[in-house]
Amino acid sequence: MNLRNVAIIAHVDHGKTTLVDRLLQQSGTYRENQRVVERAMDSNELERERGITILAKAASVHWKDTRINIVDTPGHADFGGEVERILNMVDGALVLVDAAEGPLPQTKFVVSKALKVGLKPIVVINKVDRPDARPTEVINEVFDLFAALDASDEQLDFPILYGSAKQGWMAESPDGLHDAGMQPLFDLILRHVAPPQVEQGPFRMIGTILEANPYLGRIITGRITSGSIKPNQAVKVLGADGKLIENGRITKILAFRGIERTPLDEAEAGDIVAIAGLTKGTVADTFCDPSVDTPLVAQPIDPPTVSMSFIVNNSPLAGTEGDKVTSRMIRDRLLREAEGNVALRVVEASDKDSMEVSGRGELQLAILIETMRREGFELSVSRPRVVLKKDEATGAWQEPIEEVVIDVDEEHSGVVVQKMSERKAEMIEMRPSGGNRQRLVFYAPTRGLIGYQGELLTDTRGTAIMNRLFHGYAPYKGDIQGRRNGVLISNDQGEAVAYAMFKLEDRGPMMIEPGWKVYKGMIVGEHTRDNDLEINILKGKQLTNIRTTSKDEAVRLTPPIRMTLEKALAYIEDDELVEVTPKSIRLRKKFLDANDRKRAEKAKEAVA
Repeated sequence: MNLRNVAIIAHVDHGKTTLVDRLLQQSGTYRENQRVVERAMDSNELERERGITILAKAASVHWKDTRINIVDTPGHADFGGEVERILNMVDGALVLVDAAEGPLPQTKFVVSKALKVGLKPIVVINKVDRPDARPTEVINEVFDLFAALDASDEQLDFPILYGSAKQGWMAESPDGLHDAGMQPLFDLILRHVAPPQVEQGPFRMIGTILEANPYLGRIITGRITSGSIKPNQAVKVLGADGKLIENGRITKILAFRGIERTPLDEAEAGDIVAIAGLTKGTVADTFCDPSVDTPLVAQPIDPPTVSMSFIVNNSPLAGTEGDKVTSRMIRDRLLREAEGNVALRVVEASDKDSMEVSGRGELQLAILIETMRREGFELSVSRPRVVLKKDEATGAWQEPIEEVVIDVDEEHSGVVVQKMSERKAEMIEMRPSGGNRQRLVFYAPTRGLIGYQGELLTDTRGTAIMNRLFHGYAPYKGDIQGRRNGVLISNDQGEAVAYAMFKLEDRGPMMIEPGWKVYKGMIVGEHTRDNDLEINILKGKQLTNIRTTSKDEAVRLTPPIRMTLEKALAYIEDDELVEVTPKSIRLRKKFLDANDRKRAEKAKEAVA
């Protein structure tokens, strides 16, 4: 059987998942009358809502007499742990680049990983039907990117196709014929991507993607490096250091046929398959025949840069909206998540009531929290903190730095430069990017970027596009000013009253609506000044026997500030928490009692 294994890599939103849809449709994978959901590979509910790929997925298509295994990878650097491992499982990569936007930071991130593992990519310039498409300049930018990433001469001699995944065609020139559909891309994959290299010897495979299945248990996906495997065969699992992790038997072998998984009676070297039956083996472990003693070399994974505390919800409203509230449930769920996501690190705190979760970025952690609340969990989470590390030579603290690329209209570039410099960012480049827009490139500390996305959109009237990429660690850059305003805190428990809210409007904008349940220590609004203020939001109107039209006029309230999960995480300070339940997102003080807050403040000042 002829076989090809390819990954589709690109910056977020450049059309990877749509391209896979077209390849599946035009290869005859679907019946002619079959109803197919758009972006079939984004199976996760959150992926469909946000229009991003979070988990890598595999599919396969038949073209002529060859089966092509296609892996759709995430574009966000927060999910980069997935990308690195997948590229070790394939023999070729399609680098998809938007014909208007050109290569962006995540393009750089995924291409650098692909070149590092020795892949010879095919470049596909997608969305050439956009009115602002500039395919020729984009090709030059892609070539410069490859050269800057130390591509070999072979890698620099990349084949190019132009097309529109949405319209379902590819051609060798931007204005080429559209009637061939995806055929030019299929033919190019067969010509340019080498068949899988197969080593001699017994069964060996590196785990690449891990998932939990309610019926089959742990399912590990990977490419078989050597040998073959059948159901009920005995295997063992070796860690990267060669230590034995477990012995077991394979209960099921699944291969990708279209987007479905089909059980196999035997799988051979070179194929990408999923195996079930083992309980401890995980990603980057070697699954092999009992006679094998040496593990395969696995790709090291970039370190987590942001951490948060996941704490048991102890507010007065705890348990009223979710059904999974105990520390044991939260702990088990996070440990289960860490098993399948190697970019995530979960450590139990000494007080047993909280877990320290570290990941690649705020987006990854926000997606985890959003997933948990949809599953019925209630929890409190702290403000994201960066993971610092000590320089072994000097003993000084170092912090993660990101490369930030901001595309913005020229008129707004001044305010962006000013705000980024306030966040201790260093400007590397400033150049026009066509259509009265500028591209600004900065090296900025990760902690300065927490919560900047919303502010950037406000400052630029929604016209700026920001992309971030982990750059490396650098000496700590000093204090960065956080939120300038204090907050309004409820001093009692009950339901918010419209009349009280109306009377308090001059104190600052509210974050709640009349009738919402509040409790002592809950944040209900933003103070106009820099200090926190306790207010009574439950006070109703004093009833009198005087009736006048002006006195009984309906209360008209200013619409409240709407807090999404990401906005709330960015808004809170170190002494505050976000309470997350299946129905609500509330902001609160870590210590609900005012006296406890004062004691904590004094203790902090004493230490300082």
